Amino acid sequence: MKILYYDCFSGISGDMNLGAMIDLGVPKDYLINELSKLNITGYEVEVSEDNRKGITGTKVKVRLESEERNHNHSDNHHDHIHNHSEHRNLKDIETIIDTSLLSEEVKALSKRIFLKVAEAEAKIHGKSLMEVHFHEVGAVDSIIDIIGAAICLDYLKVDKVMSASVELGGGFVKCAHGVFPVPAPATAEILKGVPVKLGAVQVETTTPTGAAILAATVEEFTDKKEFVINKVCYGIGHRDTEIPNVLRVYLGETLEDNLYKTFEEAYIIECNIDDMNPEIYEYVMEKLFALGAMDVYLTPIIMKKGRPAVKLSVLCSIGLEESITELILRETTTLGIRKYKTEKTMLKREFYKVKTKYGDITIKSSLFNGEKIKEKPEYEECKAIARANNIPLNLVYEEALRTISMMNER
Repeated sequence: MKILYYDCFSGISGDMNLGAMIDLGVPKDYLINELSKLNITGYEVEVSEDNRKGITGTKVKVRLESEERNHNHSDNHHDHIHNHSEHRNLKDIETIIDTSLLSEEVKALSKRIFLKVAEAEAKIHGKSLMEVHFHEVGAVDSIIDIIGAAICLDYLKVDKVMSASVELGGGFVKCAHGVFPVPAPATAEILKGVPVKLGAVQVETTTPTGAAILAATVEEFTDKKEFVINKVCYGIGHRDTEIPNVLRVYLGETLEDNLYKTFEEAYIIECNIDDMNPEIYEYVMEKLFALGAMDVYLTPIIMKKGRPAVKLSVLCSIGLEESITELILRETTTLGIRKYKTEKTMLKREFYKVKTKYGDITIKSSLFNGEKIKEKPEYEECKAIARANNIPLNLVYEEALRTISMMNER
């Protein structure tokens, strides 16, 4: 599996991302040629080698003709750019994309990134998606940054995009609606649910454009690099901060065929209950499993003053933490929960069917270094067969295991 990994220790912006992608091997001419398929003019993509704190990489600048014309008339050319683009909304952007000659894959990814920004702006301003006017991200340079990101990712053809936790920076930033503390409102909204860091430097290090690229493309956020690193490259930013103003990216791969186990971060959510009708536990457990919990279990405990109680424990994925917590607080008598991250290590599994005299039964195999070390029939199927035939469950198990044994002897 081919991996693209973003190491955002100094944040991410649209131009830093383009620099990193070209540094990884996306040809500059390919990117510029693909961007020419947009019905947009008045810009130029400048690519150069640069360095920060001794780290050499690629720097990209989307230079606008309007920026050149107004260079001597404005102390802040970004204000001019934002005013020029203030009437663009999501429909305008989608029209630009849909009427281009870009591939359908690039169009879809570009629109997904812009949608992340539109959803954030709509939430912040209390408007519908189509009412929202893009400001910073509606400018020509940001349009090029976002669609360029989609072009580069499509070119790299990776199987999975991952990212480290994202440094947001600190201090204050001037937005279209005023001066705000870092992160800017749109950035904060886009990165909800994403692990972030603050304060490495007192400037904005992650922009709404950079945040949207991550939110739309990254499948997993983790600081663990559990893959073989084949290439390390850098996109150079436009500041000279205390830490290198660069975006580091990795191209790597996981050698899945040679692995015997997988790793997964998860939450264990727990609470102690000493005042609930015991009949309710089964109901709560069923709802937790239906919600997607990996495991739910009860442990008898003794609490203060010698009171017997039950500890309810739930193992769930990181993404289900909020909904699992809400269910426990609503459906049980507990007044609070505790949670902690854990790591699951699992043997790889395979499933296949065997034909028995009672019918087909699914067998689950566990592999270690490619070798089957455990096999067992699926309980629910065996139970259904036992009920349908009015026979003991252990007879169905024995028949399935006998069939497996005969197959292995061949």
